[in-house]
Amino acid sequence: MDYGGWYDIQADKEFKQIQDIKFCAAMGPPGISGNPITNRYVRHYNILYVEPYSAGAQTSIFGNIMDWMFGST
Repeated sequence: MDYGGWYDIQADKEFKQIQDIKFCAAMGPPGISGNPITNRYVRHYNILYVEPYSAGAQTSIFGNIMDWMFGST
């Protein structure tokens, strides 16, 4: 990512240049997902945390979306 590509170590071991790529990643919170990531990798991303919604809030949000999409019954 830092140098505009990476080496394909499993095939021909040549440098593969990348252009016009956007990376997007998602994972559970550290400690829960069990997958540590390094600061060297994290620096490429903006970190966003969303607090889990309560059941009532989810029902309200998605109920309104469903009403908008399919009309009230």
